[in-house]
Amino acid sequence: MYKKFTPAFGLKNKHLQTLYSTFFKPSLNLDFEIERFEFEDTDFTQCYWYKTKNSNKNTPVVMLFHGLAGSYKSPYIQGTMKKLSDVGFDCVLIHFRGCDIPNNLPRSYHSADTQDAKEILNSLQKRYSDNKFYAVGYSIGGNMLLNLLAQLKDASPFEKAISVSAPMQLDICANSMNKGFSRFYQYILLKDLKKALEEKFDRFDMQSLIGIKKSQIKDIKDFWEFDNIYTAPIHGFKTAQNYYKVCSAKQYLKDIQTQTLIIHSRDDPFMSEEILPNADEISPCIELEIYDYGGHVGFISNSIFRANYWLEERIVNYFSIK
Repeated sequence: MYKKFTPAFGLKNKHLQTLYSTFFKPSLNLDFEIERFEFEDTDFTQCYWYKTKNSNKNTPVVMLFHGLAGSYKSPYIQGTMKKLSDVGFDCVLIHFRGCDIPNNLPRSYHSADTQDAKEILNSLQKRYSDNKFYAVGYSIGGNMLLNLLAQLKDASPFEKAISVSAPMQLDICANSMNKGFSRFYQYILLKDLKKALEEKFDRFDMQSLIGIKKSQIKDIKDFWEFDNIYTAPIHGFKTAQNYYKVCSAKQYLKDIQTQTLIIHSRDDPFMSEEILPNADEISPCIELEIYDYGGHVGFISNSIFRANYWLEERIVNYFSIK
């Protein structure tokens, strides 16, 4: 059994839950093995491995997918990989294209970019044919994972999967990020995205590809604008609205045939409760774990001075139960 989440004393506020680990959780300085993975379209990404002691051909493998602008440095990634390794799992964080280091093409990644995950998964299955596979996705990585599971259906090789704080209805999330203090998160995330786009202008003829000048990037004010200008056209979508409609995972949840846990908080500042599915919108394989508190990829319990990262323990618990 596991303990249901209760917010830490002094950390009930959704923004404190969201920001606490970023400012106060020390880096674990994990000794990663870095693998460069080459895609069929000549692009590449980096995969960060963290293996358990005495890893062997039968050790289960957990694939992790980070959130927007995340990486191997993200506290939630490092904490989860350490906890999983401690109980006998090998872990590999799959960086989305262009995260951590620039990729080779004008495109980058988006919230339902399942093709890259499929290529890497197929490669891992061939190399680790005797291993069981599991998966965890956070935020847009969680939305991508849910899309992937729905597409794979009964061909999914995963024993179990977990999606955390996923923006399962993207247009609602983009609207939520334009309200109140959530605009602060949008500003921080857009700052990184705009910087990455400016770097692409230095390497490619982006003006001919997306129709704006480099000098106009600074004027982008929200996700709707960024996705209309860059994410949608560079990845083959007509508009941001079209991109949001096609890539939102909520509509595909009935197709999932892998045992899947969806963890979410009602007070997530990145979105509203409208993105949560009803019981009749999910497959029998999905377990919904919805809490009143927890923020966005937060879920910190115990107390403000002795924080316990409940989310890491819940992930280990779910994967460890037969």
